[in-house]
Amino acid sequence: MSAPAGGDPAWSAAAKAAQARIDARLARRFDAGHPADRLIALRARAVDAQVRAAWRRCIPEDAPLALFAVGGYGRGELFPQSDIDLLVLAEPEAQRAWEAALARFVALLWDAGLEASHAVRSARECTAAAGDDHSVLTALIEARPLCAAAATEEALRAAVAPERVWPAEAFFEAKSEEQRRRHARFGDTSDNLEPNLKDGPGGLRDLHLLGWLALRSFGVHALDRLIERGRLGWDEAAALERERRALCRLRYGLHLVAGRREERLRFDYQKLLAVRLGYVDDADSLGVEKMMQDFYRSAAVVRRIGDRLLQRFEEHFEGVAAPEPIDADFERRGGWLAARSPGWLAGDPANLFALFAAWAADSGLRGLHSQSARELAQELPQIPAYADASPALREAFMQLLRGPQPVKTLERMARSGVLGRWIPAFQRVSGRMQFDLFHVFTVDQHTLAVLRNLDRFASGEADPRFSIAHHVWPSLRKPELLLLAGLFHDIGKGRGGDHSELGAVDARAFCEAHGLSEADTALVEWLVRRHLLMSVTAQKQDITDPEVIHRFAAIVADRQRLDALYLLTCADIAGTSPKLWNSWKDRLLADLHTATRLALRRGLGQPVAAAERIAENRAAARALLLDTGHADADVDAMFARMPDENFLRSRPEQIAWQATALHGALPFEPVVAARAIPGRDGRDGLDVLVHMPDRDGLFAAIVITLDRLGMSVLQARVLDGPDGTIFDTFHVLPAEQRQAPEPALLAAALGRALAGDLGRLLPARRSQPRHLRHFRVAPQLDFTDMAGGTRIGLICTDRPGLLADVARVLREQRLRVHDARIATFGARAEDLLLVSDEHNHPLSPDRCDALRAALLAVFDGDNR
Repeated sequence: MSAPAGGDPAWSAAAKAAQARIDARLARRFDAGHPADRLIALRARAVDAQVRAAWRRCIPEDAPLALFAVGGYGRGELFPQSDIDLLVLAEPEAQRAWEAALARFVALLWDAGLEASHAVRSARECTAAAGDDHSVLTALIEARPLCAAAATEEALRAAVAPERVWPAEAFFEAKSEEQRRRHARFGDTSDNLEPNLKDGPGGLRDLHLLGWLALRSFGVHALDRLIERGRLGWDEAAALERERRALCRLRYGLHLVAGRREERLRFDYQKLLAVRLGYVDDADSLGVEKMMQDFYRSAAVVRRIGDRLLQRFEEHFEGVAAPEPIDADFERRGGWLAARSPGWLAGDPANLFALFAAWAADSGLRGLHSQSARELAQELPQIPAYADASPALREAFMQLLRGPQPVKTLERMARSGVLGRWIPAFQRVSGRMQFDLFHVFTVDQHTLAVLRNLDRFASGEADPRFSIAHHVWPSLRKPELLLLAGLFHDIGKGRGGDHSELGAVDARAFCEAHGLSEADTALVEWLVRRHLLMSVTAQKQDITDPEVIHRFAAIVADRQRLDALYLLTCADIAGTSPKLWNSWKDRLLADLHTATRLALRRGLGQPVAAAERIAENRAAARALLLDTGHADADVDAMFARMPDENFLRSRPEQIAWQATALHGALPFEPVVAARAIPGRDGRDGLDVLVHMPDRDGLFAAIVITLDRLGMSVLQARVLDGPDGTIFDTFHVLPAEQRQAPEPALLAAALGRALAGDLGRLLPARRSQPRHLRHFRVAPQLDFTDMAGGTRIGLICTDRPGLLADVARVLREQRLRVHDARIATFGARAEDLLLVSDEHNHPLSPDRCDALRAALLAVFDGDNR
């Protein structure tokens, strides 16, 4: 809201200066390590004095008005940038009579730098407003008198009592639903790259909710008062208080480093806050990663205990359901799984594994009963690491992987803390973030996402995002081995060194301890060690090259490894970021899997020759064209306009589409065509074909135009056609997924641009996205001479329009582009381009030096 006008300038200036001194003193105490929960109380007390002083300057003592602090301020909590929420309680006549004085009061606060929001209501109006909106009630039930008589305080309390508005059960249902919606806004996870400390899952708002429910349901103002009522364990209360203090410290520090009202732990502030809180970098982790790991772990505890407490509130209102026996050890209580005998879990870890087995056996259960969940938490310290466990206990764990719902079981074990006890290396990566834009989840949450993707493959149901995964899954001999590989593939992160190698060592030790055969152990170990191989091969190498396929097949060696690696790679990429998987990657990996499977079937001693692949693709494409009504002579004419290498590098259905685009075009007539990926609507990408007489700067013009049309180039294949023409193909993706262009319109716009003066086409100027400023990648360039030119390896910070700027530099250097493979990993661009001089020769050392300098100048401009 805007600040009201008016006030007392001298008093306001003095009050503002006094509050600034108080805030500075509190900030120094914060930096000295004083508890943040104590500091927010002191700040609330200091603001109380300012608000009361302003009130007395404007409102006579005998005025029929009362002033209350409400909301977080009413709780006595004021962070450095928190709202100051006030309620003036007055009857309608008094409201009208004192309207001007109240306006002066609010103006005085604003002039003093206290941005107060306020409501003026009578007791009856409070009842009506609270009845209409339970969030109003939430603020009012925490009302604290600032200038109010005891009778007025009692009148306000009575106005919003459960007998008048929102009975306790209705309030519980409304606030529980509100929490579900709030959590959904954050993807129902606290493990976001820029989490919200206040409103996000496991944040301070979840703790506030528990306090509101305790107050409304039992009339207690502190959660620990629920202990005596049997609703909360002392250990649970202590854990919630510990995490509340940790979250308060983070939020207090965030307000200080942001210097404004900010609840989201944005990249702009994460490193500054980590330094201010005393986190330091070491060989294994950045200080900011340690800080974020502490937050994620705090949020996980708040959610875990909060869920238990919400279940107990539900039982309070609905009554304890009659138990339904499952077997000698377990029963259902209101749809929740519970141990039949209190304390049954204690003393024998095998009972815990039996609990998860019973849970997995009944897919209709709502979850774990709060009593059993608390007992499980209490028994966590008694769970041995697998290396110290008995053979029987290890076998019990493997049976969970081989039984029903194995992935859900692993998720449940992870969230309850059991998996981290059983596999200590998993505990080390729990809540561990990676300070980049490629990994949007913590390591443990990414791992669980990978396992969920594998579970989808196992369902047998076709998923349009993964074209062949559901066909490949049935070939697995022992699916639990792939689950183990998924569980261990990133477990070595954060320890220094190659995480794939470290994880492979851990995976072998685990498999051997659990009695797996040497063949099974070797497969899991190999998958963990090589889990990046297929992704790197598909995205950085030309998988249409028979030599690339042969080398990859030689490493994979057999079909079992190939199928498992393909499924793990798909699950890994899709589980890294919701935005990372697309139909282009799906097609790359599916093509690589198919080509490698055929190579293995043929035998590694009989690699496919280029001439044989060209003949096969030509014949397959011809058959497709003949089936659609084209005559042999027409097919010959269309094929004559294509370079032989196109038959090596393209798939038959692509060749058939290209030929159809060429059909009817006159010699040397430019052909520009585009199509959505078959079966898609364009949001997952487009194929683009450009066939026209060659001109200097044509590649740069194409890339610049595509960039201006909002398309990102994922792959470019630049081939020389017959008679001085070019035959260029591109796979492009809309920069904004919701703005996929119509293929025909894109082709028309590109054709118009290429018909004009190419030299006038310049890259669009764009501002760099905010988040990229915090993830600088040191530029790296390498030049390798090879047949047909010089391959440029380029690594740098990604940004919109990067390839267009690189293409402009290549044009200015009078270089020809023959191939381009574009890969982006978060903020990191890793591109490979094959270029040559005007005579299709590799670049001389002098030209390499000039190109290096020009490209580095572009990257240096990004870093300013």
